[in-house]
Amino acid sequence: MIDLHYWPTPNGHKITMFLEETGLDYRIKPVNIGAGDQFKPDFLKIAPNNRMPAIVDHNPAGGGAPISVFESGAILLYLADKTGRFVGETPREKIATIKWLMWQMGGLGPMAGQNHHFGRYAPEQIPYAIDRYVKETNRLYGVLDRRLQGRDFITGAYSIADMACYPWIVPHEAQRQDLNDFPDLKRWFEAIRARPATIEAYRKGEEIRPSDAPMTDAQKKILFGQTATSV
Repeated sequence: MIDLHYWPTPNGHKITMFLEETGLDYRIKPVNIGAGDQFKPDFLKIAPNNRMPAIVDHNPAGGGAPISVFESGAILLYLADKTGRFVGETPREKIATIKWLMWQMGGLGPMAGQNHHFGRYAPEQIPYAIDRYVKETNRLYGVLDRRLQGRDFITGAYSIADMACYPWIVPHEAQRQDLNDFPDLKRWFEAIRARPATIEAYRKGEEIRPSDAPMTDAQKKILFGQTATSV
């Protein structure tokens, strides 16, 4: 059994997508980030960066004590290693998958996240910041679109690289991006959206927090006002 400490954000969706694809036995333990659950002592024991998702695997490969993992990219790599799936078969396929997973972790996620912040959540509209991150998101969409030319998925076969990137493309309209400008990315996006595991992963997220639920000022203060004293 895997405990998934989760809230339905792009990084959270990555993990439910993997778990639904593989059929691993898991249970969701909601971490309401708008209520400050990520700062609770029990959660910080497994996720010291006070960010979800995190997992606790009660049946790790090789047996022994449960293993906890935080950071969504690390969780995907751990689960891929545990199952032997979605990371590539050959050394070349594996390194390609890891490269594009790191591209998402270091580029697409952080830049789209800043796009979300300044475009949707900041208390004041700052034109320079909005323009900066909309353009950088657009550049990254272009990188992914070029990569997908002649490929069904990012590294050939469906992999954790695709699972990592897809949830960050879902809010493309809020990011001020038009998928019609990126035909190969759009084809890829629609193929992943139609997968049964993706549908189920997002359905479970909607059960926990509807996607149209507005963020309150109190929640914004919890999410965006953190300092070292928060942990």
